[in-house]
Amino acid sequence: MQYSEGSLGRVFVLRLEHGDPMPATLEAFAAEKGIRCGMAVMVGGADAGSRLVVGPEDGFMLPVNPMVQELTGVHEVAAVGTLFPDESGKPVLHMHAACGRMESTVTGCIRAGIVTWQVLEVVLVELVGVDAVRRFDPATGFALLTPHG
Repeated sequence: MQYSEGSLGRVFVLRLEHGDPMPATLEAFAAEKGIRCGMAVMVGGADAGSRLVVGPEDGFMLPVNPMVQELTGVHEVAAVGTLFPDESGKPVLHMHAACGRMESTVTGCIRAGIVTWQVLEVVLVELVGVDAVRRFDPATGFALLTPHG
């Protein structure tokens, strides 16, 4: 296990509007506000055509070949994620969402891109004093969170 200790900083409440893309909108906001590290929760709607990474094609093969599922129809969304800089300092959101419509739910990472349907509400909590970065790992193909304690 690796860790870094910090404390809470600013808290931002955002309302994304119809058509706003995620994670691009939150990453741009974080860069504009100088937020290096944070955590976020999100609720609202994802439009048809939004895409989620829903798992590896083969859990034993490296690097990972991700499976992507496109949402058909508008879905309700509940999500939680973390925000840490990549090696160049750019804020990168890692957020997993459960997207439901009627009796069906798709759960996965939003990095493939979801689009706001009418509204997505996000609460972003800044973490200060945390020394961590997302470093590319060629073995997995992931940008892994690397905290420095």
